[in-house]
Amino acid sequence: MNLKLNKKIASGYNSPSQIARVLTEDWVKKMVYCPGCGNSLFEYENNRPVADFCCKNCSEDYELKSKKNNIGKKIVDGAYSTMIERLQNQSNPNFFFLNYDLEEYKIKNFVVIPKHFFVPEIIEKRKPLSQNARRAGWTGCNILLQHIPDSGKIFYIKDKQIKTKEDVLRSWQRTLFLRESKKVELKGWILDIMKGIDALGKPDFTLQELYNFENILSKKYPDNKHIKDKIRQQLQFLRDKKYIDFIGRGKYKLT
Repeated sequence: MNLKLNKKIASGYNSPSQIARVLTEDWVKKMVYCPGCGNSLFEYENNRPVADFCCKNCSEDYELKSKKNNIGKKIVDGAYSTMIERLQNQSNPNFFFLNYDLEEYKIKNFVVIPKHFFVPEIIEKRKPLSQNARRAGWTGCNILLQHIPDSGKIFYIKDKQIKTKEDVLRSWQRTLFLRESKKVELKGWILDIMKGIDALGKPDFTLQELYNFENILSKKYPDNKHIKDKIRQQLQFLRDKKYIDFIGRGKYKLT
């Protein structure tokens, strides 16, 4: 995988945003494979409202977001109402996030976030445009990357280091079970426990350590009076899906 952008193809453009779009879309089209099956990607026609790329083999769609410097904690996206509608109808695409350095014309980070990690709580509503704006009242949104579990950020390239294709494909398959969860609240619980495991910062952990998140979860789910029971239920689910292993005596480890 070549990390260099082909700056020659943008020689006819003057707008920085257009240059970035042309360079990054060209790079993805030539260098990136589908994380679901490993096959080549195809580019949709310009201005398609749903996605930028597709895999004709497994029918996965991908929307590309690019940003110079660091990716950061949030990514600016389109209309808030459209995004929420997509999530409710489960019609949102997977997202590619690309971070580039235009001084070196080189890719710094490239990550895919599978669509099954997108829930309303990671979508931040921005302030409506002012009455003086051309699209007065239009309301956009941000994607809050810090609310997504680590396993939902599958890197092809991290800090200019290329991950193996086998690692990318394996990471994608590891969390496909989340697509079975049709109810937003149920998926939210699973993701909360996954984020709790991430917060512990180690591959081995105990049930008691996850119980330490009880107060946080109680505030998020005030109607649920059995938080510890719910934590154990989600751990059982994650064990059944081989996301974690049960070692014994309240001890678990990530697979």
